[in-house]
Amino acid sequence: MIRILIADDHAIVRGGLNQLLSTQNDFVVAGEAADGLEALRHIRETALDVVLMDMSMPGRSGIELIKMVKAEKPKLAILVLSMHKEEQYAVRALKAGAMGYLTKESAPDQLVAAIRKVAGGGVFISTGVAERLALELGGNHDATPHTQLSDREYQIFQMIVSGVAIGEIADELSLSVKTVSTHKSRILQKMRMSSSAELIHYAIRHQLVEMPNDA
Repeated sequence: MIRILIADDHAIVRGGLNQLLSTQNDFVVAGEAADGLEALRHIRETALDVVLMDMSMPGRSGIELIKMVKAEKPKLAILVLSMHKEEQYAVRALKAGAMGYLTKESAPDQLVAAIRKVAGGGVFISTGVAERLALELGGNHDATPHTQLSDREYQIFQMIVSGVAIGEIADELSLSVKTVSTHKSRILQKMRMSSSAELIHYAIRHQLVEMPNDA
Protein backbone atom coordinates (compact mmCIF):
# COMPACT_ATOMS: atom_id res chain seq x y z
CA MET A 1 0.00 0.00 0.00
CA ILE A 2 1.10 3.54 -0.75
CA ARG A 3 0.53 5.70 2.34
CA ILE A 4 -0.24 9.31 1.44
CA LEU A 5 -0.46 12.58 3.35
CA ILE A 6 -2.63 15.26 1.75
CA ALA A 7 -1.42 18.76 2.68
CA ASP A 8 -3.63 21.60 1.40
CA ASP A 9 -5.24 24.51 3.22
CA HIS A 10 -8.57 24.14 1.38
CA ALA A 11 -10.90 21.58 2.98
CA ILE A 12 -12.84 21.04 -0.25
CA VAL A 13 -9.60 20.20 -2.09
CA ARG A 14 -8.53 17.75 0.61
CA GLY A 15 -11.96 16.13 0.51
CA GLY A 16 -11.91 15.78 -3.27
CA LEU A 17 -8.40 14.34 -3.27
CA ASN A 18 -9.28 11.92 -0.47
CA GLN A 19 -12.29 10.71 -2.44
CA LEU A 20 -10.24 10.29 -5.62
CA LEU A 21 -7.34 8.49 -3.97
CA SER A 22 -9.67 6.18 -2.05
CA THR A 23 -10.80 4.67 -5.37
CA GLN A 24 -7.33 3.15 -5.83
CA ASN A 25 -6.84 -0.25 -4.20
CA ASP A 26 -3.15 0.36 -3.52
CA PHE A 27 -3.59 3.84 -1.97
CA VAL A 28 -4.40 4.75 1.62
CA VAL A 29 -4.77 8.33 2.84
CA ALA A 30 -2.82 8.20 6.10
CA GLY A 31 -3.54 11.80 7.09
CA GLU A 32 -4.54 15.32 6.10
CA ALA A 33 -2.96 18.67 6.96
CA ALA A 34 -4.32 22.19 6.53
CA ASP A 35 -1.00 24.00 7.02
CA GLY A 36 2.74 23.45 7.01
CA LEU A 37 3.13 22.91 10.74
CA GLU A 38 0.38 20.28 10.80
CA ALA A 39 2.02 18.60 7.81
CA LEU A 40 5.35 18.44 9.67
CA ARG A 41 3.64 16.90 12.70
CA HIS A 42 2.09 14.15 10.56
CA ILE A 43 5.40 13.53 8.80
CA ARG A 44 7.16 13.08 12.14
CA GLU A 45 4.47 10.87 13.68
CA THR A 46 3.07 8.83 10.77
CA ALA A 47 4.59 6.22 8.47
CA LEU A 48 4.25 7.71 4.97
CA ASP A 49 5.36 6.99 1.42
CA VAL A 50 4.21 10.16 -0.34
CA VAL A 51 3.41 13.72 0.71
CA LEU A 52 0.98 15.35 -1.72
CA MET A 53 1.34 19.04 -0.95
CA ASP A 54 0.23 22.46 -2.11
CA MET A 55 2.86 25.18 -2.48
CA SER A 56 0.88 27.90 -0.69
CA MET A 57 -0.31 27.13 2.84
CA PRO A 58 -0.35 29.02 6.16
CA GLY A 59 2.72 28.57 8.32
CA ARG A 60 5.62 26.73 6.73
CA SER A 61 4.94 26.24 3.06
CA GLY A 62 6.42 25.99 -0.40
CA ILE A 63 10.14 25.60 -0.91
CA GLU A 64 10.85 26.04 2.81
CA LEU A 65 8.54 23.16 3.75
CA ILE A 66 10.01 20.87 1.09
CA LYS A 67 13.52 21.49 2.43
CA MET A 68 12.41 20.87 6.02
CA VAL A 69 10.71 17.60 5.10
CA LYS A 70 13.73 16.35 3.15
CA ALA A 71 16.05 17.30 6.01
CA GLU A 72 14.05 15.13 8.42
CA LYS A 73 12.93 12.36 6.05
CA PRO A 74 15.31 12.26 3.06
CA LYS A 75 13.65 9.20 1.52
CA LEU A 76 10.08 10.49 1.77
CA ALA A 77 8.69 11.32 -1.68
CA ILE A 78 7.12 14.76 -2.13
CA LEU A 79 4.70 15.44 -4.98
CA VAL A 80 3.62 19.05 -5.40
CA LEU A 81 0.05 19.69 -6.58
CA SER A 82 -0.24 23.43 -7.01
CA MET A 83 -2.41 26.16 -8.48
CA HIS A 84 0.80 27.86 -9.64
CA LYS A 85 1.91 27.34 -13.22
CA GLU A 86 5.04 25.27 -13.82
CA GLU A 87 6.95 28.38 -14.86
CA GLN A 88 6.56 29.82 -11.37
CA TYR A 89 7.77 27.11 -9.01
CA ALA A 90 8.35 23.70 -10.61
CA VAL A 91 12.12 23.88 -11.08
CA ARG A 92 12.67 25.40 -7.62
CA ALA A 93 10.48 22.71 -6.02
CA LEU A 94 12.46 19.96 -7.70
CA LYS A 95 15.81 21.51 -6.77
CA ALA A 96 14.58 21.71 -3.16
CA GLY A 97 13.83 17.98 -3.12
CA ALA A 98 10.36 17.37 -4.56
CA MET A 99 10.02 14.30 -6.82
CA GLY A 100 7.26 15.71 -8.99
CA TYR A 101 5.17 18.77 -9.82
CA LEU A 102 1.60 18.93 -11.12
CA THR A 103 -0.82 21.80 -11.48
CA LYS A 104 -4.36 21.48 -10.16
CA GLU A 105 -5.55 21.56 -13.76
CA SER A 106 -4.05 18.07 -14.26
CA ALA A 107 -6.33 15.12 -15.02
CA PRO A 108 -7.13 12.70 -12.16
CA ASP A 109 -5.45 9.76 -13.91
CA GLN A 110 -2.29 11.85 -14.30
CA LEU A 111 -2.23 12.51 -10.56
CA VAL A 112 -2.69 8.81 -9.79
CA ALA A 113 0.15 7.93 -12.16
CA ALA A 114 2.37 10.61 -10.62
CA ILE A 115 1.81 9.28 -7.09
CA ARG A 116 2.73 5.75 -8.16
CA LYS A 117 5.80 7.05 -9.99
CA VAL A 118 7.25 9.05 -7.08
CA ALA A 119 6.33 6.33 -4.56
CA GLY A 120 8.49 3.97 -6.60
CA GLY A 121 11.43 6.34 -6.51
CA GLY A 122 10.84 7.98 -9.88
CA VAL A 123 10.46 11.61 -10.89
CA PHE A 124 7.26 12.94 -12.47
CA ILE A 125 7.65 16.18 -14.44
CA SER A 126 6.69 17.56 -17.81
CA THR A 127 9.15 17.73 -20.71
CA GLY A 128 9.25 21.52 -20.42
CA VAL A 129 10.22 21.40 -16.75
CA ALA A 130 12.86 18.75 -17.46
CA GLU A 131 14.43 20.99 -20.09
CA ARG A 132 14.45 24.04 -17.80
CA LEU A 133 15.91 21.98 -14.96
CA ALA A 134 18.68 20.65 -17.21
CA LEU A 135 19.56 24.18 -18.32
CA GLU A 136 19.72 25.49 -14.76
CA LEU A 137 21.71 22.59 -13.35
CA GLY A 138 24.06 22.84 -16.32
CA GLY A 139 24.93 26.42 -15.42
CA ASN A 140 23.29 27.88 -18.50
CA HIS A 141 24.62 31.41 -18.98
CA ASP A 142 21.53 32.42 -20.95
CA ALA A 143 19.17 31.58 -18.07
CA THR A 144 16.44 34.14 -17.42
CA PRO A 145 17.24 36.61 -14.61
CA HIS A 146 14.65 35.34 -12.12
CA THR A 147 16.33 31.93 -12.02
CA GLN A 148 19.39 33.60 -10.48
CA LEU A 149 17.44 34.64 -7.38
CA SER A 150 17.77 32.70 -4.14
CA ASP A 151 14.65 30.92 -2.86
CA ARG A 152 13.99 33.70 -0.33
CA GLU A 153 14.53 36.39 -2.96
CA TYR A 154 12.19 34.62 -5.35
CA GLN A 155 9.55 34.33 -2.63
CA ILE A 156 9.76 38.10 -2.02
CA PHE A 157 9.85 38.77 -5.76
CA GLN A 158 6.59 36.81 -6.14
CA MET A 159 4.95 38.85 -3.39
CA ILE A 160 6.15 42.17 -4.83
CA VAL A 161 4.83 41.41 -8.32
CA SER A 162 1.54 40.28 -6.76
CA GLY A 163 1.12 43.76 -5.29
CA VAL A 164 1.96 43.00 -1.65
CA ALA A 165 3.41 46.02 0.18
CA ILE A 166 6.87 45.82 1.80
CA GLY A 167 5.37 46.10 5.30
CA GLU A 168 2.92 43.28 4.63
CA ILE A 169 5.71 41.09 3.25
CA ALA A 170 7.71 41.73 6.42
CA ASP A 171 4.76 40.75 8.62
CA GLU A 172 3.93 37.61 6.65
CA LEU A 173 7.52 36.35 6.55
CA SER A 174 8.37 37.50 10.10
CA LEU A 175 11.16 39.74 8.83
CA SER A 176 11.99 43.38 9.47
CA VAL A 177 11.02 45.98 6.88
CA LYS A 178 14.73 46.77 6.52
CA THR A 179 15.53 43.14 5.70
CA VAL A 180 12.77 42.96 3.09
CA SER A 181 13.96 46.24 1.57
CA THR A 182 17.50 44.84 1.38
CA HIS A 183 16.19 41.73 -0.39
CA LYS A 184 14.28 43.94 -2.81
CA SER A 185 17.43 45.90 -3.60
CA ARG A 186 19.32 42.67 -4.32
CA ILE A 187 16.47 41.43 -6.50
CA LEU A 188 16.53 44.61 -8.56
CA GLN A 189 20.30 44.44 -8.82
CA LYS A 190 20.38 40.78 -9.91
CA MET A 191 17.64 41.37 -12.46
CA ARG A 192 19.18 44.65 -13.63
CA MET A 193 16.01 46.61 -13.01
CA SER A 194 15.26 49.80 -11.13
CA SER A 195 11.64 49.61 -9.96
CA SER A 196 8.77 47.38 -8.86
CA ALA A 197 6.96 48.33 -12.07
CA GLU A 198 9.76 46.76 -14.11
CA LEU A 199 9.58 43.62 -11.98
CA ILE A 200 5.82 43.38 -12.52
CA HIS A 201 6.19 43.85 -16.28
CA TYR A 202 8.86 41.13 -16.35
CA ALA A 203 6.70 38.76 -14.29
CA ILE A 204 3.72 39.22 -16.60
CA ARG A 205 5.87 38.72 -19.70
CA HIS A 206 7.34 35.48 -18.32
CA GLN A 207 4.02 34.22 -16.86
CA LEU A 208 5.37 34.31 -13.31
CA VAL A 209 2.33 35.98 -11.79
CA GLU A 210 -1.33 34.98 -11.78
CA MET A 211 -3.46 37.35 -13.82
CA PRO A 212 -7.09 37.90 -12.73
CA ASN A 213 -9.72 36.46 -15.06
CA ASP A 214 -11.90 38.91 -16.93
CA ALA A 215 -15.30 39.32 -15.36
